[in-house]
Amino acid sequence: MSLQSIFGLEGRTALVTGSSRGIGAAIAKGLADAGASVIVHGQSKDATAATCDAISATGGTAFSIGADLAGPNAGSHLIAQALHFTGRLDILVINASAQINATLDDLTSEDLELQLAVNLRSTLAMLQAVLPKMAAQKWGRVVSIGSINQSRPKSIVTAYAATKAAQHNIIQSQARDFAKHNVLLNTLAPGLIDTDRNAERKQADPEAWQRYAAGLNWMGREGTAEEMVGAALFLASDACSFMTGETVVLSGGY
Repeated sequence: MSLQSIFGLEGRTALVTGSSRGIGAAIAKGLADAGASVIVHGQSKDATAATCDAISATGGTAFSIGADLAGPNAGSHLIAQALHFTGRLDILVINASAQINATLDDLTSEDLELQLAVNLRSTLAMLQAVLPKMAAQKWGRVVSIGSINQSRPKSIVTAYAATKAAQHNIIQSQARDFAKHNVLLNTLAPGLIDTDRNAERKQADPEAWQRYAAGLNWMGREGTAEEMVGAALFLASDACSFMTGETVVLSGGY
């Protein structure tokens, strides 16, 4: 058995939510490099241009969808749009998320509602729409991008951490039900990653940021979006054919 047959994604189609930037963009490019046709999603179609252009520049195939996952029925509508492009979905990477830093005392109902809508409601709707189709074709991979906070929560992200824990709970329950159909669902949980989500805090006090990153994990640094790609490719391919309902933690040691 060759590495290409294990990790190659030729003929597969993938939807990566929140892939206009950061971890999602890196994963979308990685899946395209492995041969998949990739549907790039962002809050607007314009936001997806850079990722789509990068995929096209290396000979890959990319489609673009703009959609706000906080909206009503957004998850099911997104799957319907993706199927319109490709006719089938083999891989769903649930990467888009809302994170609002707030302790329990500071958490507003509006902030909670946004995180519930994007992180949970859209996840449930996407899975309701796509899992039966994956089961019918007897092959499917769902990669949920979680967080180290799902198992080691910090109070500053109380609601976000709770939604990520719930998101993995959903992944586990569906992994049990769909394993017999060769539809495998797993979570990739990053630690601190250098993305634009952290840019404002990093730029405001670079030295304080470096001290924070140095003391957060055993490697003494933040990770990069590109360092998430290998694990995502593993979870999206035949390489993980005997793994479902699990979490791969990429935290630099914690």
